[in-house]
Amino acid sequence: MADDAVLSLKSRVSEAEWRTRVELAALYRLVALHGWDDMIFTHISARVPGAEHHFLINPYGYYFDEITASSLVKVDLDGNIVQETADFINPAGFTIHSAVHAAREDAKFVIHLHTVNGVGVAAQQGGLLPISQNACLLQHQVAYHGYEGLALNHDERERLVADLGDKPLMLLRNHGTLAVGETAAQAWIGIFFLERACAQQVAALSAGPDQVLIAPDQAQAETKEQGRGIGFVAALAWPGALRQLDRKSPGYDA
Repeated sequence: MADDAVLSLKSRVSEAEWRTRVELAALYRLVALHGWDDMIFTHISARVPGAEHHFLINPYGYYFDEITASSLVKVDLDGNIVQETADFINPAGFTIHSAVHAAREDAKFVIHLHTVNGVGVAAQQGGLLPISQNACLLQHQVAYHGYEGLALNHDERERLVADLGDKPLMLLRNHGTLAVGETAAQAWIGIFFLERACAQQVAALSAGPDQVLIAPDQAQAETKEQGRGIGFVAALAWPGALRQLDRKSPGYDA
């Protein structure tokens, strides 16, 4: 996008919206940097500060490492585009996101992925098992939602929201992972730990289920309590994640 177009958009939105755009673009780039993107599929969205109940999501057809603050598309809760743009969005992608944003005031950022390890664990009968430190930190924070096909049916939104409840993380059976956060940092640290736990579980189960150690009950309980400090960890990790982007994937804030 030309520099004058970037300046034009930045001058036409509020400072709060521009800050949200930059943080959302950073999330897209971080997902790509970790190899968790799925070509042009899956989505990350953010609520635009203000009373209009508008949201930002990726333009359909862009790879995640191409996303910038200016390229994000602003939509209303029904997925109607409310800004001047030549791009369009994937309505199936916004079905899940609109449901979560509408139901949860704290869900300012919503990340949904289709990673190999995330789908692998989502397809396992036992779900996320307490076999790693990351899993023990998160297990009580993870909700589950059964697979209903491509997310095109708006009726599914009520069931998904009911299954999510007040938890920040979800495994969508046979489908993928989900994380919500009051801030971009919270959503990022949640999906990072969840994806790491899923990768560790897939690796451990490669030896066979009979060879896997379940963490002792006392250790699980202790780690669960320690996991309540994850918000503090998010605040520490997020600035470093942005510095990493500045080195390896600059331009997201354009």
